[in-house]
Amino acid sequence: MVVVKLSGAAFVAAIICLSSCDASAAAHLSPDPQTSSATAHLSPDPQTSSATSQQAQPTQVAAPAAQAISVRDQSLIDSVEKAYQAGISNYRDGHIPAAKSNFDYAVDMLLRSGIDLKSDTALSEEFDHIVDAINTLEIDALREGGTQPALQRPEDTPVDIANDVTFPADPKVRAQAEAELKTTQSDLPLVMNDYVASYINFFSNTTKGHNTIVNSLTRAGRYRDMIQRVLKEEGVPQDLFYLAVAESGFRPQAVNAHSGAGGMWQFMPFNAYGLSRTGWYDERFDPEKATHAYARWIKQQYDQLGDWYLAMAAYNWGAGNVQRAVERTGYADFWELYRRNNLPEQTKNYVPIILAVTIMAKNPKQYGLTDLVPDPSLVTDTVTTNYAVDLRLVADVVDAPVQEIVGLNPSLLRMTTPPDEPFDLHLPPGGKDLFQKRIAEIPEEKRRYWRFHVLSSSESLEDVARQYRVSASEIAFVNQLNSTTDLSGVDSLVIPVAPAAAPASTRSSMYKTQRGDTLITVADRFGVTVDQLRRWNHIGSNAITPGHKLYVAEPARISATSRSRRGRAAARSTQTASHHATQEEKPVHATPKAATSTHVTSVREKKTNP
Repeated sequence: MVVVKLSGAAFVAAIICLSSCDASAAAHLSPDPQTSSATAHLSPDPQTSSATSQQAQPTQVAAPAAQAISVRDQSLIDSVEKAYQAGISNYRDGHIPAAKSNFDYAVDMLLRSGIDLKSDTALSEEFDHIVDAINTLEIDALREGGTQPALQRPEDTPVDIANDVTFPADPKVRAQAEAELKTTQSDLPLVMNDYVASYINFFSNTTKGHNTIVNSLTRAGRYRDMIQRVLKEEGVPQDLFYLAVAESGFRPQAVNAHSGAGGMWQFMPFNAYGLSRTGWYDERFDPEKATHAYARWIKQQYDQLGDWYLAMAAYNWGAGNVQRAVERTGYADFWELYRRNNLPEQTKNYVPIILAVTIMAKNPKQYGLTDLVPDPSLVTDTVTTNYAVDLRLVADVVDAPVQEIVGLNPSLLRMTTPPDEPFDLHLPPGGKDLFQKRIAEIPEEKRRYWRFHVLSSSESLEDVARQYRVSASEIAFVNQLNSTTDLSGVDSLVIPVAPAAAPASTRSSMYKTQRGDTLITVADRFGVTVDQLRRWNHIGSNAITPGHKLYVAEPARISATSRSRRGRAAARSTQTASHHATQEEKPVHATPKAATSTHVTSVREKKTNP
C-alpha cells in the first residue's frame, strides 16, 4: 500500500463519510475472500472505501441537490458558499494563507452553527460538498500557510514492499533463526518455518527490505515506552508492539490511499473502536488513544478465536472472515489455513512478516541492526484546553517551532484546537507553565488569530509590525506602550492579527470615533453590545468624543507588573491608558525583561502596593 500524510483539510474530508454513513456501516463486514488478494490493504475493519486522492485544479463543484430548504439553512449555506468562493479566488491568485483562512472560515460556520448537521439534510450535504471540494484542491501547502516544509514523502511499510516480492527461504538463514529462537524471549509464540525465513532473508539481505526495517524501528523509539505501557495496561502481549511495523512503520498520520484506514494502527474512519472523530480532530491519529483502541480490539479478536496468530490475521482481514475459514476447514490454526489457501494473499504474508520483524528486532547483531539508533522517547507536557487556540500561537508562547507543536498533536485536523470541548494539547517538556502564563494575556476568542512575539535586542516596533502585517500604532495601543519607538525594557508583545476571512470592518480591535458617533451606533457597526463597549473602555454614558479610540473587541488581559521596570514614565503611561480598561478586563501587556517571576501580580495589587 502507499501510505500518505494528509493535510488538515484532507483529513477532514476523510471523515466526512460519518455524516452520510448508515448505522449499519459499523457492522463487521468483509470483502469476498476470493477477491481480497487484489486488495491493496485489508484494514482492521475489512470494509473498504475508495479514498484515492487525485491531483485537481480548483473547479466549481456542483452544489447539493435542489430540495426544500428552510430560510435559516439557506442563509447559512449562502454565507458558507461566499467564504468558499473567496477561498477559491485566493487559491487561484496564489494567496495561500488567505485561501486557508477562507476555507477554515467556511467550515467553521457550519461546525459552530449550533445545528446538528447529521439530522439536517441540507446542511449535511453542504458540509460534504464544501469539504470534498476543498480536498480536491490538494491543499497540503495550506496547513501551515505555505511556510511549512514539504510533507514527508509517501513511504512503503514492510508489508507493502514484501507483498510485491517473492523471496526464497535460505536454509542457512532458517537454521540460524531456529538456533536464535531457543534463546529469544517473547510473550508471543514465535515459530520458524520457510514462510518466516523467506521474509527474514528479504529484510536482512536486500537494500530495500533492510532500509525499510531500519526506518521503521528507528521511528519506533519515539513511541516504544508509551506503546508497551499501554499494552501492559490492557493485558496483551508486549511484542504485539511490532504489528505497528507492518501497519504504518510507526507513523501516527499514515493513511491508506485505497481503504481510508488511518493512524499508527490503521483503523477505518468508521467503526466502534472507541475513538472520536469530529471536524476538529480524529483520534485515530492520536498515538496513545489509538494504541488503547488497538490493544482492546486485538484482544477481542483473540478472545473470539483463541489464538494470537489468528487474532493477527483477523486484525488484517476481519474476525468474521477468519472464523468462516476455520469453520470451512475445521482447522483453528493459521498455518493450516495458509497451506490450504483459505486466506487472501496479503493476510498470508501479514503474520510471517510480523514474526520476521520481531525475531530480527530481538536479535539485532545477527541481522545488521546494531548501528540503528532509535528516536528518543517522546516526552511532553499536557494542558487541557476548552477553547480554540491556533497552533502557531501555541508555538509562539512556548518558544518552539510550529512544526514541533503540529507533530506533538497529530490528531488535530486543522491548525487549531476545538472550541467548547476539552482537548489534551501536548507541549514540549517544560512548556506547561509558560503556556498558561502567556496565553492568559490573550482574550479567549482571539486565540485563533492573535500571535505572541518575543523581541530580539535589535527589533523595533515597525519591524514587528511589518512581519505580522499589523500597524505599529495598533500593536502599541493593544500593548499599552506609551511610544511606538521606545521598546526599552520590553521582552515580548501580543500581536493583534486579524483573521483573513473576517470582514475588513471588523479586523481592527480599536476604532477611532467620528463626529455623531454614540456607543449605540458603534456597537451596531461592530456587532457588539453597548455593555461590552462600556466594560472594555471603562465609560459610563452613551456620548463619546470624536477622535477618541475605543476597543471594539475584548482586549487582552494585562499583568500588573509587566511594565514595573520601565520607571515613572511607564507608570504615567499606565495611568494615561487606564481609561481603556476596567478591573474585569484589562488591555494586553508588553512583557518587561526580567519581570517574569512576578508576572501574575494583578493590577489591583499594584495599586495597593506601590
